[in-house]
Amino acid sequence: MNTEQSKINHSGLVNREYYAFRLLAEVEGIGAVKIKSLYTAFSSLEPIFSASIQELSNIDGITHELAFRVKRKFTEETDLLAKLEKEFIKLSSLGGRCITLWDDEYPPMLKKIYDPPLALYILGEIIPQDEKGIGIVGTRLPTSYGRQAAEKFSKELSEAGWTIISGMARGIDTAAHEAALRARGRTIAVLGSGLDKIYPAENKGLSDAIVRNGAVITEYPIGTGPDGVNFPKRNRIISGLSKGVLIVEAKNTGGALITAKYAADQNREVFAVPGSIFSPNSDGTNLIIKRCEAKPVSRTSDIQEEFGEEQKSIAQKKQKEAVAQNLNLFEQKIVSCLSEHPVAIDKLAHLTLFSISDCLVYLLMLEFKGVVRQLPGKMFILE
Repeated sequence: MNTEQSKINHSGLVNREYYAFRLLAEVEGIGAVKIKSLYTAFSSLEPIFSASIQELSNIDGITHELAFRVKRKFTEETDLLAKLEKEFIKLSSLGGRCITLWDDEYPPMLKKIYDPPLALYILGEIIPQDEKGIGIVGTRLPTSYGRQAAEKFSKELSEAGWTIISGMARGIDTAAHEAALRARGRTIAVLGSGLDKIYPAENKGLSDAIVRNGAVITEYPIGTGPDGVNFPKRNRIISGLSKGVLIVEAKNTGGALITAKYAADQNREVFAVPGSIFSPNSDGTNLIIKRCEAKPVSRTSDIQEEFGEEQKSIAQKKQKEAVAQNLNLFEQKIVSCLSEHPVAIDKLAHLTLFSISDCLVYLLMLEFKGVVRQLPGKMFILE
């Protein structure tokens, strides 16, 4: 056993199993599938330290040349341990941890996909409730329609007990995470970078909020930057964690369509919000609906029905909850005319027989109470 191998026994941060995984990951020609084969053959990765070239080459997919490269890596590597210890010190300082495919904590649904990440770096907690997850993804430059749709579905699904899973990118992803948090639901963000490289940087506050109400996860070790090649690959994790994926707005070449393809390959349900034929942001969603690659949805119940959930009127539920907050008669009348669909101020005045100025006063009070939310253009919905 060389010096590096003996040192690993005394490291309080990096165990031999994880060290073996990271060594293998650096061997040219070794990927996730071959690492899983090695684990299956030895019931662990640690025996690779003492395995002979012949023993390694007897494993399916491991040629004699590849076995030689593995053995050379395991006997000649001298720098990796120090690097890993620095990573784990940084990970610990962030409050994070690492789990591998073979740990009990590893998400069961993700474990079943063809190429699950062999390691996950986690801030926050993944709990059994998160198996009822729905991915919501879309363009980084949404229209107001797309943002509103993402918020509506995310909020209502959160209220129905679903965990919202997305990529914390600008646009639709951010809108979905934020709506879930406003609904006091759980949400999981999957990064295309290390946990110390939150991207985009302006979402650091959002990341902190998600950690308190779910988890921020990645397959990339500490120090990995947000390289463009990482993001398409991370999309398989979003779909892998989800029972289904909702595409809100996407162009024909959008990354959200990659997530939709991963979801289909993983035998997950794929949903899409139909969009305007005049909006390039809806070209992708309209296309996958046209090709029957996604089920068109316009209401949360469209998604719930696919999973056999009992339907309830979300609007009626919200109205009852609002009335229970000791609203006065004028406020109750305003609430009775609102739902999850935006209502313009002039229409609200017409329905309530109040003046517009009186309506705005009551609406302001309802906003303070967290019952109503104002959208651009003096439109209002139940919060």
